[in-house]
Amino acid sequence: MVALGAGIAAITGIGAGIGIGIATSRAVDAVARQPEADGKIMRNLLLGCALAEATAIYGMVVAILIIVMLNSGS
Repeated sequence: MVALGAGIAAITGIGAGIGIGIATSRAVDAVARQPEADGKIMRNLLLGCALAEATAIYGMVVAILIIVMLNSGS
């Protein structure tokens, strides 16, 4: 049961990967359409990717905490 809970918490990595992929494709499309806005687009892309990656890291931390806390209580 502990592994199931940790697995569900780790699924947040999938959402972050999909989000970063979509954001990157849209940023590349935006730069192709408007090359002069390259700096603004990349800055916003990096900020968005960092926030999406933070979500994945939180999910990983929760999964590790579930495993450690529930296994140490036994």
